[in-house]
Amino acid sequence: MGPTRVLFVNHTAQSGGGELALRLLIRHLDKTLVKHQLLLFEDGPIAESLRGDTKIHIFPLSDEIRNARKDTLGSIKLSSIRKLGALPLFVLRLSRMIRNLDVDVVHTNSLKADVLGGIAARLARKRVIWHVRDRIADDYLPSKTVRAFRWLARFIPHAIIANSHATLETLGLSENENGRIARRRRATVVHDGFDFAELPASEISAGPGLLVALIGRISPWKGQDVFLQAIHLIHSEFPQAHFQIVGSALFGEEAYADHIRSLCTKLGLDQCVEFCGFIRDVQRHIAKLDVVVHASTIPEPFGQVIIEGMAAGKPVIASRGGGATEIIVDEVSGILVPMKDPEALAAAMRRLLSDSDLRTRLGAAGCARVQDAFRIESTAAKVSQVYSELSAR
Repeated sequence: MGPTRVLFVNHTAQSGGGELALRLLIRHLDKTLVKHQLLLFEDGPIAESLRGDTKIHIFPLSDEIRNARKDTLGSIKLSSIRKLGALPLFVLRLSRMIRNLDVDVVHTNSLKADVLGGIAARLARKRVIWHVRDRIADDYLPSKTVRAFRWLARFIPHAIIANSHATLETLGLSENENGRIARRRRATVVHDGFDFAELPASEISAGPGLLVALIGRISPWKGQDVFLQAIHLIHSEFPQAHFQIVGSALFGEEAYADHIRSLCTKLGLDQCVEFCGFIRDVQRHIAKLDVVVHASTIPEPFGQVIIEGMAAGKPVIASRGGGATEIIVDEVSGILVPMKDPEALAAAMRRLLSDSDLRTRLGAAGCARVQDAFRIESTAAKVSQVYSELSAR
């Protein structure tokens, strides 16, 4: 048998966490085992970055539907009804396109791609793999969306890959479940991986003073407000320390970004906090840091930034919950703190800023943890195994 012919489908070409993880996966799949193509519902940075690695197809979807935030999926406005009415035709046209492509498996990579691409692939009589990178839970998605997605998970995909055990549990499909659904819909966990080739070749200095950063898109559940409140509690103790918020708002969350800047001013932190915006070379920026902070206010499906910080040998403070607890061994390879708790986050930052030995110990252990458990080569091999098992079935 030749390589498995796979079509990846993703709804956006913007550089979100799931898209960056997909880019790494595509680049590290063994081409003797997997022949791949990528279909996107728009053109953009991810398409541009992968044009030399795989064949790209652009199949445009309405901006209003493609860019709808996860927390609004259950409450579409009346103005969108006409656009939603065009979705059946969109799916039929997409199905015809997939049927004409030389592929065996359609591997969807986002919630919208799971539903639209999954149905289209089923109509085209192709095998479907859902790569679920979002927790299917009421604290993360509207309750109607949660119920619908869990129901569809029992009928559309032939196999499911979840990016963490925390994500898989929210689907109601256990890897060890003995029921009929679990046997028919093989569900497995494959953690996202890190590419150590992306580490800067040499140490990068950030200048005098300690530098602490929260990295991630500016969004209410990413906890930039908690970070600022924690800084407010400790910044007078560390006058040489500098703090950064790295990332920008996506999917119509600019109002929250404005709120965060106003909060920074209200707390009197404008002199010690810098808003860096979107940074393309995140790993080079992490190399300048002394501490990496993750402050999500609801459980994270995985936590790509966490393994990026750990791989760079930086001590990481992360919210306890979701995928973070599968990555960090508390007090061994990082520090876990309760969610939505500025005091606990401030206490953890205080410990690290005042103890260089602790920073060094946790940073080294974190790097070793990623090397052992979260290398992209291992991720690619496990995904290839899912393809092989699905083809055999």
